[in-house]
Amino acid sequence: MSDIFDVVIIGSGPAGLTAGVYTSRGNATTLLLGGSKWGGQLMFTSTVDNFPGFPEGVMGPDLMVRLKDQAVRFGVDFRPLDVTGVNFQKSPFEITAGSETFLGKTVIVATGAETVWLDAPGVSQFIGRGISSCAPCDAPFFRDKKVAVVGGGDSAMEEALYLIKYAKEVFVIHRRDTFRASKIMIDKVLNNPKIKVMWNTEILGVSGQETVNGLKLKNNKTQNIKEEAFDGLFVAIGHKPMSDLFKGRLETDEKGFLLPKQKVPGVFIAGDVHDRIYKQAVTAAGFGCMAAMDALTFLG
Repeated sequence: MSDIFDVVIIGSGPAGLTAGVYTSRGNATTLLLGGSKWGGQLMFTSTVDNFPGFPEGVMGPDLMVRLKDQAVRFGVDFRPLDVTGVNFQKSPFEITAGSETFLGKTVIVATGAETVWLDAPGVSQFIGRGISSCAPCDAPFFRDKKVAVVGGGDSAMEEALYLIKYAKEVFVIHRRDTFRASKIMIDKVLNNPKIKVMWNTEILGVSGQETVNGLKLKNNKTQNIKEEAFDGLFVAIGHKPMSDLFKGRLETDEKGFLLPKQKVPGVFIAGDVHDRIYKQAVTAAGFGCMAAMDALTFLG
């Protein structure tokens, strides 16, 4: 067993690292278990243009390194370990990572969410190089370009409507003949003359060199397969909260997102693991700040 930390943070994206900055500056001993693949979704992005304080933009991985360095400078004990178990029924709480069990008076869960990426050849190769899951993050890079959005829910509609402010053309590619999005969002998309819909269409592959330059498409009604030029692809088929570790231990909604307010005293939630709406680095950082301040208040 280790010493008892005032705060144990699970997760090392913008929410977890910002929480660490605030708790450590608040004179609380803080352990941050960041995972072997630390840094969250920004580690897989290229230029981030919408994080405050970087007028020229900043590479996603560079931003996360700077956030980590800032947290460590204030005294956060950062360890790139994967958490494999938690016990919130004991006081202090027990968190198992690697071969060790750590003790914490409070825990901030900031494990984030992961994009559900399309399972097709070339997708993983071009993430951050023409393939994105965040139009508010990356739309300006596709000014006057021809872009595709894959998906049929509200997120896909939102991506398309945001992209059309920049792109020359936006094609929504959906494998069915109806959207599952809300009527108001569907109407906005269908009534926009710059947005076209490819119904009953599946993406079989992504092609390109330095960046995306085309998609291999299949009409699942006619079975016709074709190659079509595109400058980018936005994947909007869902996000999966990283909450499996906490099933049966913390409260979730029907989609597995942790509820922001838990019944376990001393456990606080921050970032995309509970955020179904905004999913931005800056809002995750804000949620991290809030969770940290709540933890400090709890500690007294």
